Amino acid sequence: MDVLNSIANKLSGIKKEDIEKVIDFHGCLSPGVLIGIFMFNLAKKILNIDEKDRVYVTCETYNCIPDAFQILGKCTTGNKRLKISDTGKMAVTVNKWGREGEVVKGVRIILDPKKTAKYPKLHAWYLNIEKVPHDDVILDIVNAGEDIYSYEFVDILVPSKSKKSIKLCEICNEPFIQKENETICPSCQN
Repeated sequence: MDVLNSIANKLSGIKKEDIEKVIDFHGCLSPGVLIGIFMFNLAKKILNIDEKDRVYVTCETYNCIPDAFQILGKCTTGNKRLKISDTGKMAVTVNKWGREGEVVKGVRIILDPKKTAKYPKLHAWYLNIEKVPHDDVILDIVNAGEDIYSYEFVDILVPSKSKKSIKLCEICNEPFIQKENETICPSCQN
């Protein structure tokens, strides 16, 4: 059995083809991408997310994890369903769509170092203790399944959308989205 079949078997609800799409998008099967796939699958299970649900995610790193959510959850910065709050942590917060001003239930999932300690190669890679071949780390991630993650429920206030105001910059004369009462675009302010 190859690695993709093994991963798919550990991830009920995610097809081998979907994993291949994530790998194709990212460029390779990295430990971070695989962790992102597991986090997405775990969030789906915890929040009872199905194919028609609109999913929102805040990833706490730019590295690898967001790619799984872009492909599997259709979350992008362009559709405003993917945010990056780069704390440098292997963590994500996921929630379903909600109406403006509504508080929705979300889940914050983290790769838990107390739990990765049972998987020496993964743990060493995660805490950057030693250089570990990615294949060894991936094998530990696959063998661990969902056992290396911790999560907590969080309440998320769905933000209100403000009316977009377009202004012409007094300096460069190019249109920009005005956030306050600026008359000069951010580029010209620098």
